[in-house]
Amino acid sequence: MTDTARKIVAQPLSAAAFAPFGQVIDTAQVASRPMNDGRARRFHDLAEIEVIGNGARVVVGLVEAEPYAVPLWLNLVERHPLGAQAFVPLNAAPFLVVVCPDESGKPGAPQAFITAPHQGVCYARNTWHSVLTPFGAAQDFVVIDRGGPGVNLEEHLFDEPWIVHLSTSG
Repeated sequence: MTDTARKIVAQPLSAAAFAPFGQVIDTAQVASRPMNDGRARRFHDLAEIEVIGNGARVVVGLVEAEPYAVPLWLNLVERHPLGAQAFVPLNAAPFLVVVCPDESGKPGAPQAFITAPHQGVCYARNTWHSVLTPFGAAQDFVVIDRGGPGVNLEEHLFDEPWIVHLSTSG
């Protein structure tokens, strides 16, 4: 394996760059509206959680995620054919987001992003993506995705791993 052929450098996460794969969840993308007699601000409609199938419903959960070492050796990606999946961090620490375009039912070359403080992501239904990948320290997330009957997980193991770097050095 040549290191340069399978090397990916993570870029800052932006709504435009991530649009083919889903939505960036970021309070900077909408104006807030006051609530609770002006003592709170609500940032409404930051992402759409699409779910399909008989008996499908949107569910909310919490995930406590251990950090990954970087550079990341990316061996596996997954997708959810029946529903979108959103991850919202509960602190300001960045995390790594890796997505792949679909190429005839298989993942294409990965693209990697680093979130800004408090940014989350909503992977569109059927989008290939890596597992939840905090780095540097453990991190907690609110997860919003699909519940209900049906198989909503497809995994793909790469024949050869991709190496994801956080910067161009290394």
